[in-house]
Amino acid sequence: MKNPTSPDTIPGFAALLRTALGDHLDPGATGFVDMMAEDGVMEFPFATADQPLRLVGRAAVRQHLTSLSGLLEIDSFSDLVVHASQTPGTFILQFACTGRGAATGLPYRQRYISVITLEQGRIAAYLDYWNPLVVMAALGTSDPITALPGQSS
Repeated sequence: MKNPTSPDTIPGFAALLRTALGDHLDPGATGFVDMMAEDGVMEFPFATADQPLRLVGRAAVRQHLTSLSGLLEIDSFSDLVVHASQTPGTFILQFACTGRGAATGLPYRQRYISVITLEQGRIAAYLDYWNPLVVMAALGTSDPITALPGQSS
């Protein structure tokens, strides 16, 4: 499956979250951004120098994902493991993603750890751990500043 117009609409990612979060997630939420609470927060502790560390609100998440659209072609998500959490409503996910850089054809093989907190069936907080070096390699760059479209943190 190739990446449609926006990373928000990657069916495999929404399906992965549905599998991981099950009945805890609002059944009416179809895409990733729709799964976010209106005031949900997404954080990227390993973001590159010119990328946001924190996005607040569904609109900010949508805008960020749109800015990344077309950089990678995603083939699949796999190896989902859901770890137990001591905090009610919080889920710890571990999974893999494969694809390629859209412009380079270079492989993209990423491992993620995500800490997700749900409130009223929506994602209130999403802490996204991923390796920016894997993205840079797929995009054919070694410069973290130019690896992704510029954003302000």
